[in-house]
Amino acid sequence: MARVLIAVVIPALDEAEGIAATISSALGSENPDVTSGTQGSKGRNESVAVEVIVVDGGSRDETAQRARGAGARVISAQRGRARQLQVGFQASKGDVVLFLHADTRLPPGWAGAVRSALDDARAVGGAFRLRFDDRSARMRRVERWARLRIALLRFPFGDQGIFVRRPVLEAIGGVPDVPLMEDCDLVREMKRHGRLALLSEAATTSARRYFEHGVGRTSILHFVAFVAFWFGVDRTRIAGWLGR
Repeated sequence: MARVLIAVVIPALDEAEGIAATISSALGSENPDVTSGTQGSKGRNESVAVEVIVVDGGSRDETAQRARGAGARVISAQRGRARQLQVGFQASKGDVVLFLHADTRLPPGWAGAVRSALDDARAVGGAFRLRFDDRSARMRRVERWARLRIALLRFPFGDQGIFVRRPVLEAIGGVPDVPLMEDCDLVREMKRHGRLALLSEAATTSARRYFEHGVGRTSILHFVAFVAFWFGVDRTRIAGWLGR
């Protein structure tokens, strides 16, 4: 089986508190099916290797230092998630690129799951199942709504960890340079090139942003933003609604 290099690209801004844990979820000892960098693997699955690139958008804390200490390559870019993702993609060497939020953790065995999903030549990429680190009833309801969206539309969001074959990403011009919802643009373009593999394995993301402004209010705003995106509303207007 041909060896596959997966590039995990993580945009970050003032994420010192949790960045090492995110990197560890990609490269840590809990994932014996991967080997870091481009060195030969002696593990049970020699067909997968991983590189982790953290793209720092001008952090004022110790994000960059802690990311390097955790084993990631750190590069700098102008602030803005879409721009940071594009810079990371361009700097990577991966046959597959996985875009991961700085507050999202990959599950054990994630690389093998991605590799298995892409054994299907029809799959251009995919995403993990959504899970929040807060297990309250409110956040479980948000998870259920996400599962409904996936079931009806097969449309994952960025906090699920989106992975895509490099040739497909190159064909669509990389990550669109938009002020927000670049994950939606990316998924829409991916679906035009083939099918998405939606994994049963869950990526665990932080619920912190829901609690900053209220779970109900944040959920409604996200829903309205997605509907507006679906119907082609100008992205600047959507950003204004979200206060960005």
